[in-house]
Amino acid sequence: MSTDVLQVEVAEGIATLTINRPEVLNALDDAVKARLDEALAALERDPAVGTVILTGTGDRAFVSGADVRALAAKGPQHRLAHGLAETFWALEHLPQPTIAAVNGYALGGGCELALACDLRIASERARFGQPEVNLGILPGAGGTQRLSRLVGVGKAKELIFTGTIIDAAEAKAIGLVNEVVPHGDLLGRARAVARLILSKGPLAVRLAKAAIAVGMADGMVSGLAFEKMAQAFLFTTADRAEGMRAFLEKRPPRFRGE
Repeated sequence: MSTDVLQVEVAEGIATLTINRPEVLNALDDAVKARLDEALAALERDPAVGTVILTGTGDRAFVSGADVRALAAKGPQHRLAHGLAETFWALEHLPQPTIAAVNGYALGGGCELALACDLRIASERARFGQPEVNLGILPGAGGTQRLSRLVGVGKAKELIFTGTIIDAAEAKAIGLVNEVVPHGDLLGRARAVARLILSKGPLAVRLAKAAIAVGMADGMVSGLAFEKMAQAFLFTTADRAEGMRAFLEKRPPRFRGE
């Protein structure tokens, strides 16, 4: 097992990022953050990577949260500096679709990490929660905003105000995760979804992700305007011509990202 706190593997267009601190249930510290920042910056510039999967080492935790020992030593000035909120923003705004393969506890910063991904596939053993109020703090890396948008304001308030931890089945029922699978099937299923995305028009997928982001951030008018311009651009591409030609010829398309 590598001693690197973040293992990065790239194969067949899929980058798999594995947080690797099993001795503390993959808790996030400054070293993990620095490696995530480095990896995300590299992936953003890598045309060979079409999808990204994030997971954690072992069978117990995706990410159990921020490392409380490290957190306890920080003052308010640290919270205003570049922190996990900025890292998760960079993750959310990667051009490639991202999938959280949640293999166990996703608590606090771990839940916020999963929320910053486009899709969440959970093992039946996964557990989710924002228990920061137990420490006298709040979800400060995007949790108050992304959770509300994903599951609704009322449910987000309930989870954040009470610090309740929920199982994978409830997370699926409230829309926090897209799919729950047997524990042993988790990475295989995440990779299958990644391969399915890779089989589609890559420019279309990236621009669809961007259009959704614009609409969610700036409202429907801006989203619709971006969508129209993105569609107009796609109609100029070789991939659009290939996709429609393949459909008419009843064969799989051969997209090239052009």
